[in-house]
Amino acid sequence: MKITDHIKNAKGKTLFSFEIIPPQKGTSIQKLYDNIDPLMEYKPPFIDVTTSREEHIYIKKEGGLLEQKITRMRPGTVGICASLMHKYKTDPVPHVLCGGFTKEETEYVLVDCHYLGIDNVMALRGDAMKDEAYFNPQKEGNKYASDLVGQISNLNKGNYLHEIIETTYNSNFCIGVAGYPEKHMESPSMESDLRKLKEKVDAGADYVVTQMFFDNQKYFNFINAAKEIGINVPIIPGVKPIAIRRHLNILPQVFNLNLPDVLVNEIEKCKDNKEIRQVGIEWAITQSKELQKAGVPVIHYYSMGKSDNIKAIASKVF
Repeated sequence: MKITDHIKNAKGKTLFSFEIIPPQKGTSIQKLYDNIDPLMEYKPPFIDVTTSREEHIYIKKEGGLLEQKITRMRPGTVGICASLMHKYKTDPVPHVLCGGFTKEETEYVLVDCHYLGIDNVMALRGDAMKDEAYFNPQKEGNKYASDLVGQISNLNKGNYLHEIIETTYNSNFCIGVAGYPEKHMESPSMESDLRKLKEKVDAGADYVVTQMFFDNQKYFNFINAAKEIGINVPIIPGVKPIAIRRHLNILPQVFNLNLPDVLVNEIEKCKDNKEIRQVGIEWAITQSKELQKAGVPVIHYYSMGKSDNIKAIASKVF
């Protein structure tokens, strides 16, 4: 079922969803199941599955020389989506990236998703490679998320890349995109970033999931600003509980966000990460209850492969 249909069927009730990261190559999928199992009692209508782009690795050769190779350490997004459908009877949402994929490779992924009966995809530009300062699009790939949305929309109309296929068996993907309540780090202004979001919606995006934020007013302001420029699709808030002290520095740097002073002060009082984890849970519970009261369609949690803190939050909210 499409995400937009789940939202309509909920008739105003706030739904629970979360995001998972595929395990690395050579790792059992059971650990992933062990983290998903405790969250299923809260009946998530959909689960997002991230896609990792390629990265450089260095293999030591004879004489101490290093050989550079490119690989993906976390493949299997589509396979995991298939397993979620089979094991949990829930709708998976595979992330589809511009970075690291040609348009043809993207079409293959979308066709596989269509064969499996997957109804939803999340279209993202993706980040720069770890050893690159800026995002570089793949040769013969999509440059922007709006381009990727356009490719998916065309496929929904039966338009394949090489125009050699005539079909009435079209895909009908519900397309999600990312939104940034505190703007994307590369955008020169909030207004410019909102215009980019409008381009994605105009290209065919059906809903938006926001980047994490820790001040709900940022989300409410973002919603109002989006409506003012004509963005009328559902905008789902993304929430992440702080879990370790390093998050105070990493999250603002990596995700271009601000942490409220009240939250920072509470974390700085903590003696260890166990206490920090509890502060993060309590902050996310307060955030979630306020968002729920405001009538948001879904609260989407960034689990980062751990479920104990998400379960602690969900048990108080849903």
